Amino acid sequence: MHKEIPAHYQRIAEAYPEFLKAVENLGAATKGAGTLSDKKANLVQLAAAVAIRSEGAVHSHTRQLLQAGTDASEIRHAIILLTSTIGFPTVMAGLSWANDVIDAFE
Repeated sequence: MHKEIPAHYQRIAEAYPEFLKAVENLGAATKGAGTLSDKKANLVQLAAAVAIRSEGAVHSHTRQLLQAGTDASEIRHAIILLTSTIGFPTVMAGLSWANDVIDAFE
């Protein structure tokens, strides 16, 4: 399974280790603050990433979902469900970004 950490993320981690550690701790704290499973939490975050057109976050959450065993069809469905809320063009962009990662895992 493909688990490569993006080069950009690695550069930031090397240049600003304390900053990135704080960001990672915040992510863990928000996931631990409620009752959603990691999978559900990542699907929510994936949907938000698509909605704000954050390609990097879509890549990240797609990668995390795949690494946790989520099927690519579930990821695509979660994005398609957004169509009536955020619009077809944004959903198509989100699917394209998710497929960048899905294709690398297959």
